[in-house]
Amino acid sequence: MQINAGGPAVAPFVADSYYSGGTTASTSTAIDTSGVTNPAPQAVYQSNRYGNFTYTVPNLTAGAAYTVRLHFAETYWSAAGKRVFNVSINGQQVLTNFDIYAAAGGANKAVVKEFSATASTSGTLTIQFSTVVDNAQVNGLEILPSAGGTPTPTPTSTPSPTPTGTPPAGTPNFGPNVYIFDPSMPSSTIQSTLDAIYSQQQTNQFGTNRYALLFKPGTYNVTVNVGFYTQVLGLGRSPDDVVINGAVNLDAAWMNGNATQNFWRGAENLKIIPSGGWNKWAAAQASPLRRVDIQGNLLLWDGGWASGGFLADSLVTGQTQSGSQQQWLSRNDQLGSWNGGVWNMVFVGVNGAPPPSFPNPPETVVNQTPVIREKPFLYIDQSGNYYVFVPALRSNSQGTTWANGTPAGSSIPISQFYIAHPGDSVAAINNALAQGLNLLFTPGVYQLNGTINITRPNTVVLGLGLATLVPQNGVIPMTVADVDGVSIAGLLFDAGPVNSPVLLQVGPSGSAQNHAANPTVLSDVFFRIGGAGPGQATQSLVINSNNVIGDDLWLWRADHGSGVGWTVNPAANGLVVNGNNVTMYGLFVEHYQQYEVIWNGNGGRTYFFQNEMPYDPPNQAAWMNGSTRGYAAYKVANSVTSHEAWGVGSYCYFNVDPSIVADRAFEVPDTAGVTFHDLVTVSLGGVGTIQHIINNTGGPSNSTTTNAYLVSYP
Repeated sequence: MQINAGGPAVAPFVADSYYSGGTTASTSTAIDTSGVTNPAPQAVYQSNRYGNFTYTVPNLTAGAAYTVRLHFAETYWSAAGKRVFNVSINGQQVLTNFDIYAAAGGANKAVVKEFSATASTSGTLTIQFSTVVDNAQVNGLEILPSAGGTPTPTPTSTPSPTPTGTPPAGTPNFGPNVYIFDPSMPSSTIQSTLDAIYSQQQTNQFGTNRYALLFKPGTYNVTVNVGFYTQVLGLGRSPDDVVINGAVNLDAAWMNGNATQNFWRGAENLKIIPSGGWNKWAAAQASPLRRVDIQGNLLLWDGGWASGGFLADSLVTGQTQSGSQQQWLSRNDQLGSWNGGVWNMVFVGVNGAPPPSFPNPPETVVNQTPVIREKPFLYIDQSGNYYVFVPALRSNSQGTTWANGTPAGSSIPISQFYIAHPGDSVAAINNALAQGLNLLFTPGVYQLNGTINITRPNTVVLGLGLATLVPQNGVIPMTVADVDGVSIAGLLFDAGPVNSPVLLQVGPSGSAQNHAANPTVLSDVFFRIGGAGPGQATQSLVINSNNVIGDDLWLWRADHGSGVGWTVNPAANGLVVNGNNVTMYGLFVEHYQQYEVIWNGNGGRTYFFQNEMPYDPPNQAAWMNGSTRGYAAYKVANSVTSHEAWGVGSYCYFNVDPSIVADRAFEVPDTAGVTFHDLVTVSLGGVGTIQHIINNTGGPSNSTTTNAYLVSYP
């Protein structure tokens, strides 16, 4: 297969095909092909596809080896550094910070990069191009039969992670982006690997690399700096089985201390003994800390603004200092002490929480967590066998699950999981689910041409390394039947270029079963519309089943990155709740164009809500809800008779037209069963106005008075 990217058929290259995303361009300028062995026809280098885009080449022999030749010529820029991008094949990055001009030695010069790759089980190769600077670009692609193996990256200036050796016999095939460390390995070898991955991921906000760093039980003298799309996991039954003497740090050096874009990463199931006494976790959204034992102090900022964050089932023996953190949720933790608060700090079921004092300081405290099941986690036993532990449901709880020993729950052997890899077909995944297997996604980006259907009660769907699901051709990437006890954890749903009606649907429309004894739980499940490229989805998450629990959800219509604009990444609603008795802990929903949350079911509860209204309405007329100016961030339907929320905040920053007004942030029926506690609105920098906090009460937040608070409603 030979494809002329962005152009017509030029024998033996076929016309541009098998792509999604991107835009085409062409030139009549002659291209110098003298530096290339076996160049493509001149016309191939004179057309291109650019932006963020993917080629999914079908009809290959499953498991067969192929040579992939990518043809490039810089026909637009006349200097190095103007176009920089990454390329991945079947989820593995093969070009990092690639610069066509620099590689070719000038403009209008051809350059070819060649790799070996293996077709997926569905007989496809997926080649993804992701922008770092300006726009990614390719001129031609060749996929030719060969005797090669897995993709072999071309060396770049970015250091490659040091291999950690062949996994021991019996280790599951977690793919090339899972690194398993053993305490018998030299600390210097482990540190070198960690540093190489961090160097690659520190600024890689919209790249395609995904990593999971697994530490077997034991003690390690290392510092783990955690970059984008990196998950750090201990493999013990208890957090104390894996000890890190050093730190597990999230800093904001890449943005000069500003941590407001430190997204998509996490650390779990570790004991951390920080050198110097402080462990830094300067987090924004989608960067959870779970099930950690920090023997010392925890710092949640890095000198500039921070916009997190989430801490659950964890112990911090010293002080947790929030600094500039704008908002934070701590759930079922044990804290030595807490210091700080900017707008909205919420503590649910926390031992050692500060006293309730909203709004000065803005601390909201709920003594017990009404119902929760902690996130499933991977561990190994003393014989080296892998399991996934599913904690038991807890009611009216306080503190961690593990303070008094092994928590209640059940272990599932890894043999009862289908271990998915990028390039696996939806048909293969659904077939495994139909046979009664659970599902584990290894790190990578999954281009889905159909819907993954979760139909069996108690199915566990677990992602490693921020595994990312991208729907193609407007499909719904995942649905869940109206059944008991499903766990979905650790996934990023990233909207594709063709509009999907929804990205995750829990229960079909009209679901009516009572799941109170065994609810479905969504843990660390994230949604993205745009940012990595143009994306569209009408609604991100629709919950039709009853009793569902959400635990750290970020639903984000991108306000920066690639493929961003009022008409470029359209998305009406983030969360729609139709089921009854649905509970949310740590609900972050941002920038959607209409109601960002619509709650139609009764008995709903939200513990912590953070929202930013869309930045980019072009003018007031473009953002009207009938005669109402703008849309409320959080809408409780008029038919609802019972709903309660604690610690909720909504912010505006109408930077395209600062004269825009949102009439209210929260819109609810005035009935005795609907109550809100500790509400805040903020006009960020005084750019735009939120007239009222809730209904016609409270406010305004505007250029004169940026912050407005309300202790309770009604």
